[in-house]
Amino acid sequence: MSTKPMGGPNDALVMRGRPSPVSALAATGTLAWRAMLKIKHVPFQLFDVTVTPIMFTLLFTYVFGGALGGSPRSYIQFLLPGILVQTIVFITVYTGVGLNSDIQKGLYDRFRSLPIWQPAPILGALAGDLFRYSVAAALIIVLGVILGFRPAGGALGVLLAFGLVLVFAFALSWLWIIVGMKAKTPESVMTASFAFLMPLTFASNVFVGLETMPGWLRAIVRHNPVTHLTTASRGLMHGRPVTGDVIWVFAEAAAIVLLAAPIALRLYHRER
Repeated sequence: MSTKPMGGPNDALVMRGRPSPVSALAATGTLAWRAMLKIKHVPFQLFDVTVTPIMFTLLFTYVFGGALGGSPRSYIQFLLPGILVQTIVFITVYTGVGLNSDIQKGLYDRFRSLPIWQPAPILGALAGDLFRYSVAAALIIVLGVILGFRPAGGALGVLLAFGLVLVFAFALSWLWIIVGMKAKTPESVMTASFAFLMPLTFASNVFVGLETMPGWLRAIVRHNPVTHLTTASRGLMHGRPVTGDVIWVFAEAAAIVLLAAPIALRLYHRER
């Protein structure tokens, strides 16, 4: 008969070993999944990801297509790459909106107190945005094909264009992280986005070619980063050489990240 003493009721509460710390990859992945789940709980974000790109594509194709491109079917070949760029550039603002919402709800301080890799909340949000961008891009491409869009560059050209847009969107999101850290409310982040993104996208070649603009405006629009991105995306989708514009997009994206990312991370770690 065993004489081993039985444990007391408190033995179950005794920690037998220190749990392993969560890896940086696991923490980032978990917070990326959280960012994706937040979309269904925020109807306005879901509206911007689904309804807005469909509305813009249909509106410009059928209302302005005849005047700007000769026919809707002809204009959609020019328009669709630009709509893809505009839509994804616009929804980058939700990176900053989501971060600001977390700050207002106190989750910011909670994340900072957890024993996790501290950049994980930011990088997780950026990774979660890939899902948002992919949904919007898929809707635009499918709708475009239904309306008669036929990319001469094939599926590979479309994927390369989408990848290039993702690179620029990733860079631009760092600017919205800074705005999200400094703004008082999520509504303030949205207001700032309209003041910045409206001229950035509409003063470009998203909807019309540079040759239709007066000389002074053409000189300004030509140097707009969104113009470089749109020209590169349009060329990749239609199988045209656009090496110069692709290089410009990578250079501009790298410059934004190198300038904005250190500032954003410093703000994130600093006491408010």
